[in-house]
Amino acid sequence: MCSSHQHSHDHASTSATGAGLSVRVEDMTCGHCAGTIKSAIESSIPGAKVTASPEAKLVSVEGASDFAQISGIITLAGYTPTPAH
Repeated sequence: MCSSHQHSHDHASTSATGAGLSVRVEDMTCGHCAGTIKSAIESSIPGAKVTASPEAKLVSVEGASDFAQISGIITLAGYTPTPAH
């Protein structure tokens, strides 16, 4: 978790896509947060390609489609993902 920002526990959202998953993470507030989430997912799922945008509050994962797995990784990294609508 980023030490330079106070993280809230706002809700996040996700949506499944063809070859991956997109997750909205409201408490990803800066580049350091994005890097932490990206590294956590990529180290847990070999071959996954992760794009994390703190501006959009969006994490996209190509090469994985299991929301429970991605959610667990993001939660362990200290952030709050939730399903999208």
